[in-house]
Amino acid sequence: MTYEVTKTDEQWRAELSPQEFAVLRQAGTERAWTGELLGEQRTGVYRCRACGHELFRSETKFESHCGWPSFYTPLAEDRVELIEDRSAGMVRTEVRCAGCGSHLGHVFDDAPQTPTGDRFCMNSVSLAFEPTEG
Repeated sequence: MTYEVTKTDEQWRAELSPQEFAVLRQAGTERAWTGELLGEQRTGVYRCRACGHELFRSETKFESHCGWPSFYTPLAEDRVELIEDRSAGMVRTEVRCAGCGSHLGHVFDDAPQTPTGDRFCMNSVSLAFEPTEG
């Protein structure tokens, strides 16, 4: 897939912290319960930390008790890219930013308490939060 934002690894390394690079560009995972956005309760927009692409709205965030920020739907279907992930000895669905291809986390269909039944389980370090006034 061709992304709107395309950079070399060297350019990404210069812009991202080592942890951000490991998660966003190398599909790593931050430790559960450590992300700065896990307890974020304000109204606002969650963007890709790498390229600023709008991904999720606070209205779709919910407490899933999994240790990572969780959302039941992206801002729009074209905001994220879903890819089959067969790493770690299991089949999962990886979620990437549609703007730059950065790894955000995974989506699971194990949230019957939400309107969609989905749990977009995102790494805090993959996201930047922008509060809205009001």
